[in-house]
Order: sequence, then structure tokens, then C-alpha cells
Amino acid sequence: MESLFSHPTPDSTPANAGGEDLEPLVFTTVVPTTIQHAFMGFTDHPHLWWPMAEHSVYGAGSHVEFEENMILETAEDGRTSVWGTIDDWQPPMSFHTSWYPASTPLWSTELLVAFRAVDGGTEVRLVHDGWEGAEDPKATRESYAEGWPGVLANYSRFMGGAVA
Repeated sequence: MESLFSHPTPDSTPANAGGEDLEPLVFTTVVPTTIQHAFMGFTDHPHLWWPMAEHSVYGAGSHVEFEENMILETAEDGRTSVWGTIDDWQPPMSFHTSWYPASTPLWSTELLVAFRAVDGGTEVRLVHDGWEGAEDPKATRESYAEGWPGVLANYSRFMGGAVA
């Protein structure tokens, strides 16, 4: 490990360099319900649809919830992990969070989830950005590019939507 006070060599690149060049991830799904119901399903009941075995800090058996200004996972033994800090809450239209599951606010990305009426129900649009805030921007983006489709498919199925 390099000293906190050492100067980088001229050819060294910080671990998070290049994050600002990475495009946002954008995923959408349409659920057959009202905006209000779609927002409540996402924010009041994530413990019923979030794939905890695959995408959580403590694994299957833990519980995720929106609590006050944060998204919190609680393990069966009572340990907790904050996944994100909610900094804009506009029910039932959207919410924005600094996102850092299994990490710290120091290494956070940005997550916006927006809900809008469309023919056949509500479009839920998830935009994940701010990769320069991640410790390893490219790897973090790649991980979420693989993970978000399955998470949203679970949500859509929970809300009665069709899953491709």
C-alpha cells in the first residue's frame, strides 16, 4: 500500500480514473398499475421482490427496506448495512439516492428511479450514473449492467408485469 502522503509516479493512474467517461446505465420496465401503486411496490415492499440471495450484503434471509432517508439491509442476526442515502424523495414520481451497497458513502454512485404513466400502466425508469464516485468505476458499472435487469424483472413480476 502506498503511503497516504506519497506522491504518485508520473505514469500512475488513480483506481477511479476514467469514471466520468462511462455512460449512465438506463433500464425501464412497464408494470400494469398506477404510478402510486408502482411507487409503493418499489419503496414500501422491496423485501417481497428484491433478490437477496444474489444481490445483497448478508444474503438470503436478510431484509431490505426504505427507512427514513436511507435504504437499509438487516441481516437475520440484526447486523445492518446502509445501501444508500436518499437525497431527493418525490412520491410517487421519483427518488434519488447516493448508492453504495457493501461500501461507504465515500465510494458512492448515483441512482434515480422515476415513475410515469404510459399506455398499459406505469413505466419505471432506473438511471444509474456517477461512476467516477466508485472505487473501481469500470468494474462497478459492469457489475450493475449485469445485475439491474434481474432485479427489475423481479420487481415487474411482483407487480404483475410481463417478464421477457
